[in-house]
Amino acid sequence: MTVSTIQFSVIVPNYNNAATLARAIESILGQDYPAHEIIVVDDGSRDESAAVVARFGARVRYIFQENAGVSAARNHGARVATGNWLAFLDADDIYLPGRLSAHAAWLARDPGLDFLFGDQAQRSPDDQHQLMAISASAAGRAFVARQPEVVELVLEPDDFGAMIADGFSEIRTLSIPRATFIALDGFPLEHKIGEDLHFFIRLFLRSRRGGVVNLPLAVYYIYEGSALRKDPIGAQRGFIVALESLRIEMDIASVAIRRGWLAKLRQGRLSLAYMYLRQQRKRTALASVLPLLRDTPSLRSLRDIVSVARGL
Repeated sequence: MTVSTIQFSVIVPNYNNAATLARAIESILGQDYPAHEIIVVDDGSRDESAAVVARFGARVRYIFQENAGVSAARNHGARVATGNWLAFLDADDIYLPGRLSAHAAWLARDPGLDFLFGDQAQRSPDDQHQLMAISASAAGRAFVARQPEVVELVLEPDDFGAMIADGFSEIRTLSIPRATFIALDGFPLEHKIGEDLHFFIRLFLRSRRGGVVNLPLAVYYIYEGSALRKDPIGAQRGFIVALESLRIEMDIASVAIRRGWLAKLRQGRLSLAYMYLRQQRKRTALASVLPLLRDTPSLRSLRDIVSVARGL
């Protein structure tokens, strides 16, 4: 495979992000490895988003749909894409220089990779740095320590569980064959929270080798008005529901993936319990962790439950 045969369709879901949409598009157009196409899927915006895209002319394809959510917008873009690889960027985030070329160059040398990720910077809206995704995760630190002098980190099936439990998989740095995305039926429409991880777990289930470029490839901006911050308890409940919906898949998953899924579920239940405790909802907090005894009957689970019960 040569670099020229790798064609990235970059999908940009948008909902009332006229203020930041041009910045996102410009970060794609500014890549040293040009995208095959940029597709903005407008999810029912009522602001000036269409006019913003129009300024870029034929360089950006604009599709309007009635409001159906970010997953539906991403899936729509993937269905109409003509590139053989997909990449995604939310309308209020940006790609950093080299985002596409870093993946294209590696794929040209190693076409057997099933997916690729990279590092990601997290910033406040005024561009104040907060953290880097790889160094902020246990999996990321372990992978780098294992290959400290290597920029291109190869992930094997035994690594996928760590990516689920405490990894750095992010939609902005994902590159995936379009055929794989279509075979997985895209992002789940029934989950508004946790849909990214739901998709990544299903991707790991069918993958043999992945790649991670240990360089910052994108910026994720954190906004106070996000759904996660408006209703943290509701978001956490939704996240657990998304994970729980994969229970049947876990029956046939590898030991590593099932272990990672259980660890993530445990973290989610404990986080929810302590949120309830801070609201003095003591019985609800205890009820949220009791399923740990079903999932992982062990002394550790019993200790988790006791730690919540002591908050009663």
